[in-house]
Amino acid sequence: MDGEHMQIGEVAARTELSLRTIRHYEDAGLVVPSARSQGGFRLYTERDVERLMVIRRMKPLGFTLDQMRDLLDATDRLDGGPLTHGERAALLERVRGYEREAAEQVARLRVQLARAEEFARALRERGGAEHRRRPRAAGADR
Repeated sequence: MDGEHMQIGEVAARTELSLRTIRHYEDAGLVVPSARSQGGFRLYTERDVERLMVIRRMKPLGFTLDQMRDLLDATDRLDGGPLTHGERAALLERVRGYEREAAEQVARLRVQLARAEEFARALRERGGAEHRRRPRAAGADR
């Protein structure tokens, strides 16, 4: 590649997303390859990788494709050309809304993780207690 563009395989490796998933996000309009090679291969830039990383981080928090698209639109506009004070304030409020929603979902996931860890610990303790109570078979330590 020319140093600025990457093919989809490199992007997949860097983002830990499958080729199929990247193509799905392209079909959904969340990311568009910045260019095509002479052979027609998708070519991506660092900015495209950054967009995919935003999407990858939103997915486990339960955000929909529409929400991802909306947040990416807001951040694109904030990073783009000139905005009026009102436009900028509205876009920042949209981003803050997603920030609040993400924080709430992280808190819910922490509760779920704590419950899962408690369950695993109970199973470990149960397994250890069973192991200690089980009589050893004759000749088992040979």
